[in-house]
Amino acid sequence: MTALAALFFAVAVLYSSVGHAGASGYLAAMALLGFAPEQMRPTALTLNILVGGIGLVRFHRAGLVPWRKVLPFVSASVPMAYLAAQWQVPRETYGMLLGGLLAAAALAAWRSGERLAEVGEIPVSRPVPWPAALLAGALIGGLSGITGTGGAIFLTPLLLAMAWAHTREASGLSVAFVWLNSLAAVFGLLRSSQSFPDALPIWLAAAALGAVLGTQLGIHRWPVHRLRKSLAVVLLIASAKLLFG
Repeated sequence: MTALAALFFAVAVLYSSVGHAGASGYLAAMALLGFAPEQMRPTALTLNILVGGIGLVRFHRAGLVPWRKVLPFVSASVPMAYLAAQWQVPRETYGMLLGGLLAAAALAAWRSGERLAEVGEIPVSRPVPWPAALLAGALIGGLSGITGTGGAIFLTPLLLAMAWAHTREASGLSVAFVWLNSLAAVFGLLRSSQSFPDALPIWLAAAALGAVLGTQLGIHRWPVHRLRKSLAVVLLIASAKLLFG
């Protein structure tokens, strides 16, 4: 319990500094410690709501949440996250799906870290087309509900690749997206009579402390390229455990 609380604290610091709530990191930590899938989804989503909420408040106060760009994504993602969270995924299928997603997240984190180290920030931000945002939101929302992630690991790379947001704006957009998706997915889990671990309050306290520290660092332009590479290693180890363990 103590070891997992420490891992959740570290994940919250690292992820919240770049506008993520940390679901893929929480899932990675639980996978490394052998948690069952039925415990992983509700835990990760609940932590996401808390950490994402702290991040949303602090990024909003810093003027870093572009609400007009958030709207088209969440219009499709929130209902999809709610519905997908009620789908009972078989244990083996869940492990393979989550393992693949964590591997993809690891690759994206490593590549983005290298790019930031080489060229730094490129302040490009174009308008977001509604049709493309609705489609992306629906797909990411579905994945969010099924796997227990908030979706930022998929949304942030898309925003940067399409030049719909620069890094700091993408962080603010992603944290709003994650919070709303995670809230919808938890409501979906509650509708399906999902139970929550007894140790959850302790883990929430650890993650909250991490989020306060991480968002403070992120808002003040803490360099993230080395952190993203470190996260990539952790995610890849967890992915290998799920896929080959």
